[in-house]
Amino acid sequence: MERVTATYHIETALPVAKAAATLAGEQSSGTFVAVPGETAELKARFAARVERITELDSVAIPSLPTGRPLAASYRRAEVVVSWSVENFGPNLPTLVSTLQGNLYELAQFSGLKLVDFDVPPGFAAAFRGPAFGIAGCRRLTGVTGRPLIGTIIKPSIGLSPDQTAAMVKELVEAGIDFLKDDELMANPPHSPFDARVDAVMRVINDHAQRTGKKAMYAFNVSDELDAMSRHYDKVVATGGTCAMLSLNSVGLAAAKKICDRGQLAIHGHRNGWGMLNRHPLLGMEFPAYQKLWRLAGVDQLHVNGIANKFWEPDDSVVRSITACLAAEPLGKPLLPVVSSGQWGGQAPETFRRTRTTDLLYMAGGGIQAHPDGPAAGVESLRLWWQAATEGLDYDQSLARYPGLAKSAAKFGGPL
Repeated sequence: MERVTATYHIETALPVAKAAATLAGEQSSGTFVAVPGETAELKARFAARVERITELDSVAIPSLPTGRPLAASYRRAEVVVSWSVENFGPNLPTLVSTLQGNLYELAQFSGLKLVDFDVPPGFAAAFRGPAFGIAGCRRLTGVTGRPLIGTIIKPSIGLSPDQTAAMVKELVEAGIDFLKDDELMANPPHSPFDARVDAVMRVINDHAQRTGKKAMYAFNVSDELDAMSRHYDKVVATGGTCAMLSLNSVGLAAAKKICDRGQLAIHGHRNGWGMLNRHPLLGMEFPAYQKLWRLAGVDQLHVNGIANKFWEPDDSVVRSITACLAAEPLGKPLLPVVSSGQWGGQAPETFRRTRTTDLLYMAGGGIQAHPDGPAAGVESLRLWWQAATEGLDYDQSLARYPGLAKSAAKFGGPL
């Protein structure tokens, strides 16, 4: 049988080989004590295998509490474990239960993080994955040769449908490619979902009829499953092209159910990601995270941004972009969504570090708070990216394009 392989970063007071065996047993056929039914034949077919152990350093203090007396030292290691696909079949929730499950609660570990996992072709073939991906999102927006330029409706909450539509009108007339609801805006009493979709799509459709350019708007359909389906239908009926899901809020199975419909590009917002990743020895790394959502069918996925407003370092952001753009699984890369405190001035460093324009580059305040208004904010981002792809750094961009000085004065200095 084909096997799924996962890599973990662990910390333990036990000999590493013993801790790795505990991990493999807990997540397959074993339990805390031998049981009669776990025969040699069953173990040969279903038990997880420890494929490789690479011991790293040791520390004196545990990274996480274990509920046990302190040990003399805690060993760290990279451990690779594999499972037969027969253990779970083409079932993403059970795959997650296998890869993670109770591992974070085991007293044998004072630190454990899922770094990455790989699925065999036969397993991946059971999933369609992204229906649109990078090429489809470019086709829907008509954007080639540069990043898609996008923004988030701000303030995040409080605007009525008509107020939202008025802001959208100004932005689409400025030539923006992509807009989205904030993750806090879904179907509140002050801005009912259907009314907001009707108001916004009237503006977008009218602009498209007049100019031929149709902006993509990601309406936040996140809700209970039946409500999400109704919201999805509403977006389709009004000519929309995108729906947004708060992935960690709705869950893997619900997201896949929506993605499987295949009529709209799915914008995956990862709000809540910090609780899965921020601790260096707890949770999971982004390469594993994006594979789960890629298999579920998400087309676009947030990756933070260079010099972002959150805790995440630039190296981590670059790794996330690289992970989204990798072909596998399914040979269907995701469109990385660069956001979080972005404005045009980060474009030169973003391009220098990634060498790609296959991005959705989003700025909320970085567009809407431009001194000359949102239209100037959109144009500023385009011009910063033009300078970036010409190979100019921050200072060189300002020297060649003096019009960028206003955004630099408003939003910040050199990175």
